[in-house]
Amino acid sequence: MTKFMRGLLRMPLWVKAWLGLLMLFNGIIPMFFLSLVEAQIVLATFIASALLMGAITGAAGFTRLLGLGHVLWFGLLPYLWGRLEAFDAGSPEGVWLHGLIALNLISLILDVVDVACYARAERVEVVTGLDA
Repeated sequence: MTKFMRGLLRMPLWVKAWLGLLMLFNGIIPMFFLSLVEAQIVLATFIASALLMGAITGAAGFTRLLGLGHVLWFGLLPYLWGRLEAFDAGSPEGVWLHGLIALNLISLILDVVDVACYARAERVEVVTGLDA
């Protein structure tokens, strides 16, 4: 997990900003809505994904294979999409869910591209020198 965290800190600023936005919507905002089962599921998925990415980094390095860390989103996003009608789109919860779905969908598309690149033998580490 340490290598994964060091890799995140060494990413370009724009990547850190994107990751910060994902962390905000998946890990911080759900804590304000913990009475909602949707927020509990999002937070649990966030934690599971972080642990999975730490394990992937340990096994394969800081490579494009990290996109597999969001594999749970293939179930999370359809579930959340189906729950949207339960929330007023203008309510804080509705705004959060709409933003979360949009951000996670974009990220999942990028993840699929990354994993496909890894499968095509693009296996170099995205961030190097993390073992030093």
